[in-house]
Amino acid sequence: MVVVSLLSGTVMFLADLIRHLSLPLRLDFIGVSSYGAGTTSGELVFTKELRLDVRGRDVLLVDDILDTGRTMKRVLAKLRPLKPRRIKTCVLLDKPARRTEKIRADYIGFSIPDLFVIGYGLDYAERYRNLPFVGVLKPEMYRE
Repeated sequence: MVVVSLLSGTVMFLADLIRHLSLPLRLDFIGVSSYGAGTTSGELVFTKELRLDVRGRDVLLVDDILDTGRTMKRVLAKLRPLKPRRIKTCVLLDKPARRTEKIRADYIGFSIPDLFVIGYGLDYAERYRNLPFVGVLKPEMYRE
C-alpha cells in the first residue's frame, strides 16, 4: 500500500494514523495549497508532486479536512491517470455543510459543523498548527 498524504495540514494526523497501520506501506506526499492567508478556499496550487510510482498499488489518500471537496476532487483527478489499483480516502475532519463537490471520504475521523478550526496540523495563516488539539478560531481573530 502507498499512503499519499496532502501537505502540510495532515502531518500530525498522519503520524498518529500510520502508527496504527500494521500492514507494509510506503509513504509519499503531494503538496497542495488553497488557503493562503485567509479562511476561504482560493485557487488550488500543487507545490509538490508524488515521488513514488503508484501504478497497480492500493493508495490511501490522507487529508486533514474535507471541506468544499475541491481539493480532494483535483487530487483524485491527478492520481487516477497514474493507474493505482484502488484509491481510498481518509480525512481527520469532514465538514459536509460546505461541500460544493460530490465527494465523500471512505474513512472519517470526525464530522464537524461549519466552523473554522485550527490545531493538530490545521492552520490559519500558517499559525496554530502545533496545537495538540483541534479548536475553533474565534471569528474576531480573522475578520477585518
